[in-house]
Amino acid sequence: MAGTVMVVDDEFSIRRLLRATLERQGYRVVEAVRAADALPLIGNAHPDAVLLDLGLPDRDGLELVPLIARMPGVVLIVVSAREATAEKVAALDLGADDYVTKPFDSEELLARLRVALRQRGGEPAPPVVQAGAVAIDLDRRIVRRDGAEVHLTRKEHDVLAVLARHAGRVVTHDRILAAAWPGDHDARIEYLRIVIRNLRQKIEPAGEVGSVVANELGVGYRLLAG
Repeated sequence: MAGTVMVVDDEFSIRRLLRATLERQGYRVVEAVRAADALPLIGNAHPDAVLLDLGLPDRDGLELVPLIARMPGVVLIVVSAREATAEKVAALDLGADDYVTKPFDSEELLARLRVALRQRGGEPAPPVVQAGAVAIDLDRRIVRRDGAEVHLTRKEHDVLAVLARHAGRVVTHDRILAAAWPGDHDARIEYLRIVIRNLRQKIEPAGEVGSVVANELGVGYRLLAG
């Protein structure tokens, strides 16, 4: 058994799709339709992960995010039709491990779930993170593309290291700024965008912007590991 996943969603078709998808991968699935049912059921079922819709009939799902995020060992992925940037940032800042927008690709959702479960389980980032043809050696601060070393500035290394330690997951602008510019309250998203642009020019193939460092519009960035 791969673990237990709770699906909190009031749409029967979504619950049915997620149940079929997850059970094929060996997960045990429990379901809740309302927020009022979800919290007690989490306490009883002890799920490894919760897939949470925000548009619940009795309560805004966003209000549940910090409550679930505080539960030890539980991965929380928001799966919602809400596309507003503010909603995504709020969910992530409140403690969600990831945010998937409906309609979603089942394989992508499974991949994000696996990444979040590994990281929440305390599995440290490997010393070398692979992202396509790019190998990021976190301990030695060495980056190679197709085997050849890529020379990065200190700030480019700092930003890439943050993304590599959370490979496969979206990292918000604020979290990257706090990690790469610690203590610098004047750091701005514009600085980050410049670093990302220069970083992409060095590690991504020409004409393939976003193939290694993906932009989550208005939210942050994600390193496409694998």
